[in-house]
Order: sequence, then structure tokens, then C-alpha cells
Amino acid sequence: MAKILFVITGAEHWTLADGTRHPTGFWAEEAVAPYQAFREAGHEIVVATPGGVTPTVDQGSLAPEANGGKEAADAVAEGLAAFTELRSPVKLEEVVPADYDAVFYPGGHGPMEDLAVDGDSGRLLTATLHAGKPLGIVCHAPAALLATEGTDDVSPFTGYRLTGFTNAEEAQAGFADKAKWLLQDRLVALGADFQEGEPWAPKVVVDRNLYTGQNPASSAPLAAEMLKALD
Repeated sequence: MAKILFVITGAEHWTLADGTRHPTGFWAEEAVAPYQAFREAGHEIVVATPGGVTPTVDQGSLAPEANGGKEAADAVAEGLAAFTELRSPVKLEEVVPADYDAVFYPGGHGPMEDLAVDGDSGRLLTATLHAGKPLGIVCHAPAALLATEGTDDVSPFTGYRLTGFTNAEEAQAGFADKAKWLLQDRLVALGADFQEGEPWAPKVVVDRNLYTGQNPASSAPLAAEMLKALD
């Protein structure tokens, strides 16, 4: 049995370019689908957030239109209710990377607000990458990689093939012209080899021990790839 750390945003809003605070948090499907896959495989889950705050779910991620219909939305809501570890997160700043066999970051716009500038998260990401342990990051959560840049503006993730929420998807979601910055642009500037798939279609990129998914539909396939490594 592996011990897997879920690092989840503690943000309740995302600050847009005009200063508006857009309500957000983590995206339900991106946490629930991997959680269910890992738990069904018998693995232990621990949740960490900045400051140990109880994470906020983005209410938009529970809507039927965000899940392909009411039945699927109800299933996500039920899965979220069963994700009891969300109610008692540990403090991200107190996490010891060596205590975990794998690390997973679900997205939502929240990571654009806090994890993108969180040094504790950046150190955890770097330690996990260097340890060769499975590291899964999906949708907007690759924003956390921006906190791994050193004083020389070089990240250990520079040169890695990866994916994340694309400019095209952000435009279709209605936020491309409202955001302070776009995730795809920043990851390219970081020096990553960004792999762009069709908008909203599942896409998983694996490069060594780094597992990334483009969007919510990629979360379950990403977890399946990580399980292969854990097995």
C-alpha cells in the first residue's frame, strides 16, 4: 500500500487582471476521480493545504453542465462527500516529502492564486521530482511549478514534457481576456515542453516520473497511469 499526498489549493478566489475576485477553489472531478482510483487500489490518502485550511470546492465544478449531465454531477458530489480526508488536511509547510510514495495536485483556478507562489509547495515538487516518485499534476495545478524557479530563473522542470489547461480552453471558458496571465504561456516561459491536445479531450503526458493532465477529463486517465507506476 502506498501513501499518497494530495496537495490542494487553499484559495477561495482567483484575482483577475482588473482586481476582481472570482470565486473558485479546487475542481471537484480532478480530486474525486483520482481519489477513488487510488482508494480502490488500496492506497492511503493524506490531504495537505497551505496553512492546513479546509479546501474550498469550486461550486462551478459541481454543476451538471460541467460534468456532462446531472447523473455524472451527482456522482461527483457523492464522491466528494466520501472524500473524508478533505475535512482534516495537514499543513503543507509541515509536510516531509520522504513520508510519501507519490504526490498528486488537482486543479481548479485556485492554484493560480496561491500554489503558483508557494515556496513550500515548490520545495515539495522539487524533492518529489528528484526522488523519482510519481508526481501527478492536472489542469490548472501545473501553476504550482512556477514556484520552483530558483534565483537563476531556472526550474528543475525546465525541459520536461508536460501539459496543462491550454490557452484555447481558457478562452472557451471565458477567462483568457480577464486573467493576469495564462498558464500555458507561463509554462512555456518556464522552459517546459508544453504538449497541447484538443480542447476538453483527455490528454496525459508522462515524462520520467512526472505525470500531467490537460483538463478535468484527464484526471482519471492520469491516475490510471500513476497506478501503473505504484504497482
